[in-house]
Amino acid sequence: MSFSRRALLGASTAAALPLFAIRQAHAADVTLRISNNVPTTHPLNVRLREAAETIDKETGGKVELRIFPSNQLGADTDVLSQVRSGAVQMMTISGLILSTLVPASSISGIGFAFPDYPTVWKAMDGELGAHIRGEVGKAGLVMFEKIWDNGFRQITSSSKPINTPADLANFKIRVPVSPLWTSMFSAFGAAPTSINFAETYSALQTKIVDGQENPLAVVETAKLYEVQKYCAMTNHMWDGFWLIANRRAFSAIPANLRDTVEKTLNAAALRQREDTEKLNNSLEAQLKDRGVVFNRPDPAPFRDKLKQAGFYNEWKTKFGNDAWALLEKSVGGLA
Repeated sequence: MSFSRRALLGASTAAALPLFAIRQAHAADVTLRISNNVPTTHPLNVRLREAAETIDKETGGKVELRIFPSNQLGADTDVLSQVRSGAVQMMTISGLILSTLVPASSISGIGFAFPDYPTVWKAMDGELGAHIRGEVGKAGLVMFEKIWDNGFRQITSSSKPINTPADLANFKIRVPVSPLWTSMFSAFGAAPTSINFAETYSALQTKIVDGQENPLAVVETAKLYEVQKYCAMTNHMWDGFWLIANRRAFSAIPANLRDTVEKTLNAAALRQREDTEKLNNSLEAQLKDRGVVFNRPDPAPFRDKLKQAGFYNEWKTKFGNDAWALLEKSVGGLA
C-alpha cells in the first residue's frame, strides 16, 4: 500500500463519528473497538483501516474492527480504564502512559537512550520488548508482539528556540501523564505540566504552557504548528504505541479468529513503522513552509545534564538491574 503525503495529511482530522472499518451486511460474531489518540490521517489509523479490511475478509466477516481515532472514546488514561474493565476491547497507547499501570512499560522512553531506529527495533522486537510484554501480562492485559511507531520526539516552543539544556530552565512544557516525562524535564530544570493529548492544542493556544514535545507527524496532523513557532530536533526520546487488549474479551475469541487478528495487526504494525519513519523524515520542509523555525541541538550536553542530575541512576533503581541491563544491552551504557 502506498499513499502520498498530501493525501495522508490533507484529510479532515475532525471526525465526529467512529471510523467503521468495515460495513457488513450481517452482524459480525466478534466486534472489537480499538481506540487511539491520533488523527484519522496518521499512519497508525491508515494501517488500522487496512488491517480491518483484511481481518474482515480472512474471517469471512466474523470479526469486525471498529476504529475510534482522535480520543473519541476519551483521553488515554480514561480509555485505559475502559480497556481494563472491558467496556472497550482494545487501544493503542504509549508505553510511557501505560506506565501509570505497569511501570516497566516506560523503560523504552529513557531520554537520549536510542540513537536511531535500528537500535529501537533491536530492543523492542527483542529481549526488552519481551520483558515489557511479560510485565503487562501480569496486569491482566494482552499486549501484541509488535509495537507501532510514534517516532523520535522533538521539542517545540512558542517563545524561543531550545538550543541547550539551559534553555529549558523554567520552561513551561506540556508532557503526557507519565512520571518518566516529568522526571526528565524536571532534571533539565524545566516546569513540566502533565496534560492529556486531547487538551494539548488548547493548552498551547491559551499559553498554559509555552511548548510541548512530540514527533513531527503529530505536530503536523494535530496542527500544533498553528500555535508553535520553534522546533528543536532533539530526538530526545523515542516513543511507540503498544496495542493492548482486554484479556477476557480477547481470550473469548475462537483461537483461529484470534490468530488471524494477531497476525494481521502485527503485520500492519511493521508497515506502519515504515510509513511513520518516512513521514517524520519528510515533514521538516513542509513545516518550514508553515512558518516553523528549526534548529538541531547537540545531544551530548543534554545527555550529560541528565547524568549529572542523577536521572539515569534514579530510573535504573526504579526499573531494577535486570530490566536496565536489557536496555543497555541494546543501547550501550547510560548510568
